[in-house]
Amino acid sequence: MNLIIQGTEVATTDLKHLATLTGATAIDSITPNAFRLIGANANPEVAPFCEQNKLDYALVAAGRKLGDFRLVVMDMDSTLITIESIDEIADFMGLKAQVAEITAAGMRGEIDFKESLRRRVDMLEGADENMLMRVYEERLRPSPGADQLLGRLREIGIKTLLVSGGFIFFTDRLAQRLGLDYAHSNTLEIIDGRLTGRVLGEIVDGDGKRKELLRVRDELGLRKEQIIGIGDGANDLKFMAECGVSIAYHAKPVVRAQATYALNYVGLDGVLNFFN
Repeated sequence: MNLIIQGTEVATTDLKHLATLTGATAIDSITPNAFRLIGANANPEVAPFCEQNKLDYALVAAGRKLGDFRLVVMDMDSTLITIESIDEIADFMGLKAQVAEITAAGMRGEIDFKESLRRRVDMLEGADENMLMRVYEERLRPSPGADQLLGRLREIGIKTLLVSGGFIFFTDRLAQRLGLDYAHSNTLEIIDGRLTGRVLGEIVDGDGKRKELLRVRDELGLRKEQIIGIGDGANDLKFMAECGVSIAYHAKPVVRAQATYALNYVGLDGVLNFFN
């Protein structure tokens, strides 16, 4: 096994300590802030040490290559992008605190996602549709490392799927902007230029995300082992469970506990460092 260590800063003394803990035979530099400890063994002391020193860690099979995968599926809000888009729409209405509280509870799995989305969208009734474009232009930014990750995936022919409990207004624009292959999300009802407080059609929740992943998987003729899933909230767990490798990105504890690997400190480009 290889122990992959990443962080905004990685001290040489920390790497040497981790090598001693795991019996690693060598330390290779992947990037200036990512390292591969070769021939590492599992040790329960690694996790608390890395958490104390703000390091991301992952024990990965030595022969694992990025080219082994054919599809990467990811969440949008707080994963591919830095914001929760619905919270930012609410901010233009002076309702961000109220909406964000419901968003956070839903992401922790404390509220059923469909119910939480209905409650939040209902609070947006009457909002001018131009607020959506303001959020997109003024506040929506890809997460750190997103461009590097997606660029590398395109280079080696790995398809990308965006599944979101957010809104098609944003996912379609992101798909075109970032070169994503597939996108699936909810549609806000807009009449006479204003949000009605309703979502059209069936709400895309955790089950909806999983269903879309399985549809694309079957369309491409892939196996579970060929898929990487990236998410941060409880409603991502169902699609992440259908992936050969699941990655919790700056995620809630319930997601970190069930994912294959977690990235808590580095950007999305950290996904690339797991694999040869």
